[in-house]
Amino acid sequence: MSDDLDALLAGLSGLDVHVTGQDGAVRADIGREVRTGVPEVILADRKRLPDALAATRALLDGRGRAILSRVPDELAERLRSEHADCRIEWHEAARMLVLRRARFEAPNGGGIVGVLTAGTSDIPIAQEAAVVATEMGCRVLSAYDVGVAGIHRLVAPLREFRSVGVDVIVVAAGMDGALPSVVSGLVDVPVIGLPTPIGYGLGGNGIAALLTMLQSCAPGLTVVNIGNGVGAGATAAMIANRVAAARAAARPEAARQ
Repeated sequence: MSDDLDALLAGLSGLDVHVTGQDGAVRADIGREVRTGVPEVILADRKRLPDALAATRALLDGRGRAILSRVPDELAERLRSEHADCRIEWHEAARMLVLRRARFEAPNGGGIVGVLTAGTSDIPIAQEAAVVATEMGCRVLSAYDVGVAGIHRLVAPLREFRSVGVDVIVVAAGMDGALPSVVSGLVDVPVIGLPTPIGYGLGGNGIAALLTMLQSCAPGLTVVNIGNGVGAGATAAMIANRVAAARAAARPEAARQ
């Protein structure tokens, strides 16, 4: 190996990773939140139960908080039983669990994130985005069932978002996936399109919604993968918290003028 690769590997080896789980299968990235601003989220629905439990313990020991998405009932019961000392939040629609030790201090990034859904069927995935953004220190405002089939329903939420001053908007939509393009054509903040696997027949697993969003002619719209509420929430929070930091930095300058 070259000296450059040796140096790279030496640097990476110093990052905080905790190896645990069945057969050592879990490498919990304890330092991810410090390194990137985005906490590690345990995607639980495909993990073996011992591995999900081990990952949760590692994050609680290392960070004081564990966030799990798409949590099966059996795992939820085990976590409640094993971590009775923690404060536990259960987000039913998204099937997300957040566990916090008493010492954990929640971040306060200052960003403001808006979340919209085209229909009520989109709520579980939109709520994933809302939970992640909240856990990254953002204030989140949500409005549901405001899709293009009844476009008048969109007016009140957008007025509220504008009056509050949201920094970014996540728009979850299945079916034809048209709502993110409409919103992006009306607002002056970034919009994140979140396609959901809702719909009928051909394209009904989110493909039609994804392609519509990718083919949008509204500038300012970016798109995550089908059902990726966690990714949408993380990206929204990173944008919003950066904007909040810029606002805070500008206040002393404005006061001096």
